[in-house]
Amino acid sequence: MYIAREASKLWRKVSAETATELKLLFEKWQLLLAGLVFQYIHGLAARGVHYLHRPGPLLQDLGFMALPELGQEKGYLSESVFTFIFISFLLWSFHPFVYHSKRFYTVLLWRRVLAFLVASQFLRIITFYSTQLPGPNYHCREGSKLATLPPPNNALEVLLINFPRGVLFGCGDLIFSSHMIFTLVFVRTYYKYGSNRLIKLLAWLMAIIQSLLIIASRKHYTVDVVVAWYTVNLVVFFVDKKLPEMPDRTNGLSLLPVSSKDKDGRTKEELHKIDGRIRDEIHKLLNGNTVDATDRRQRVQMNGKHEDMNHTASDATPNGT
Repeated sequence: MYIAREASKLWRKVSAETATELKLLFEKWQLLLAGLVFQYIHGLAARGVHYLHRPGPLLQDLGFMALPELGQEKGYLSESVFTFIFISFLLWSFHPFVYHSKRFYTVLLWRRVLAFLVASQFLRIITFYSTQLPGPNYHCREGSKLATLPPPNNALEVLLINFPRGVLFGCGDLIFSSHMIFTLVFVRTYYKYGSNRLIKLLAWLMAIIQSLLIIASRKHYTVDVVVAWYTVNLVVFFVDKKLPEMPDRTNGLSLLPVSSKDKDGRTKEELHKIDGRIRDEIHKLLNGNTVDATDRRQRVQMNGKHEDMNHTASDATPNGT
C-alpha cells in the first residue's frame, strides 16, 4: 500500500509538471527547434572541413610537452568523462518532473542552454574554417586512411555526414574544442541554477579534468582547449545578460502572469504593497500587538476605494451605558 501510495503521488507530480512544460513548449518551440537544427548545421560544418583537412607534422605544443601521451588504447577516458557530464546534466535538467523542490522550468532551461551552444558553435565554425591545422589525433595523422576524405560523389553524401562515424573520426575542426563547449555550458548553467555547492565544485573539477584528458589523448591542441575556456565563458556571460531571466520556482509560485495587471487593473507593484500590509497586520496580531489607529481607519478594498474602520464604542451603544 505504501508503494502504491507513493507511486500515485509521483504520477500526479509527473502529470502536473508535464502539463505545465507542454504549455511552455507550445509557446517556445520555435527557438528550441532552431537550436536543435543548428546542432545539425554544426555537425555538417565539421564534416565539410574534413574534406579540406591535410595531415602534417604535429605542431609544437606546450600541453603535449607537459602531459604524458595516453595513447589510442586510453582515448576512451576523455569520452567517458564527457559522457558522464552530459548524462548527469540531462538528468538534472528533468528533475522538476520528479522532485518536489524545483527552481526552473525544463523547457526554459534548455532554451537558454541551446542559445549558449548556438552562439559558441557559430564562433567555432568561423574559427576552424579560417585556418585548417593538421590534426593531432591518431586517425588524422600522416599515413592514416581517415586523415583525408575523397571528394563527395553527391550532395546526399555530405548532408548525411556519415553519422556517427563521421562525427567520431572527424579531422580539421580543431579551434576550438566542441567537447569543451558542451562541458562549460553545462557547468556554468548548473552553477547558476543548481543548489548543491559540493556538486558545483565537483562540476568545475570535472571540467578541468576533461580539459587535461583531451590534451593528453592528443584529440586537440592546447590552444583549442584554452580558447574554449575564455570564449565560452564570455559568450555565456553576455548572452545570459541579453536573455530574460527565468522565473524562480523556489517560492512555490507558478508561471509569471501574461499581463502586468490583474483582472481589477492593479499592477503587480500595487498588489505587492497590499499583500505586505496584510502580512504585517497578521504578524502584529499573532504577536499580541495592537494595530496602529491609522491602519484601522483606512483599509484597502478590492475595488480600490477606502472605508472608514474607526467605529468607536460610543457610536454602537447609547450614551451613559
